[in-house]
Amino acid sequence: MKMYLSNVAADPDRTARLIEIAKTSLWPLLEGAISNTIPLTIISFICGLLLAVLTALARISHVKILQIIARVYVSAIRGTPLLVQLFIIFYGLPNVGVTLDPFISAVIGFSLNVGAYASETIRAAILSIPKGQWEAGYSIGMSYSQVLKRIILPQAARVSLPPLSNTFISLVKDTSLASVVLITEMFRRAQEITSRNYEFLLVYTEAALIYWVICFFLSVLQQVMEKRLNRYGV
Repeated sequence: MKMYLSNVAADPDRTARLIEIAKTSLWPLLEGAISNTIPLTIISFICGLLLAVLTALARISHVKILQIIARVYVSAIRGTPLLVQLFIIFYGLPNVGVTLDPFISAVIGFSLNVGAYASETIRAAILSIPKGQWEAGYSIGMSYSQVLKRIILPQAARVSLPPLSNTFISLVKDTSLASVVLITEMFRRAQEITSRNYEFLLVYTEAALIYWVICFFLSVLQQVMEKRLNRYGV
């Protein structure tokens, strides 16, 4: 790294060229983030969160078949690499006649992944709520679904916010894998740019800085949300 920087500093023409490359690369990278990385993250997280809630409820239900299905799903997703899952969805399913759009394939892959990991977080949050809260709801005539909706889930949401926020931040970085299913998100744009100028260190570092800025902003937002929710804590 020191040798690279010293070579750049010793060659004014190369320095000017790198500055120009950095300038011209910035907007394509940002465009990839705005058009695909961020939408892919948000849509996948929302779908994954809904799936996670359903899976968590299935895990704690008294219906044995639901418990088994949820456990198999969580085990299969957590036990296989996300990259392999994306390849199966996008490249494998066409072999059985199911061809999906690249963006849809990525959403399905990321949603399934988020759903499996987040379900364990939500399940643990629900189980952390004292049983007395359930009994209090039943004592005033509430049904199971009413207690869950009005008493348990709101408290579980406060408990699960920090780990779920971390899952969301990790998902931002994981979307770089969407390049393997031909989505031109930010990392894919970086690959396209470096294929023309071969300045791998510069362009990939620039992309890494953009990921860092996005994740830093989300971390700040997470802290703000935690403070607001903690006002209602015991």
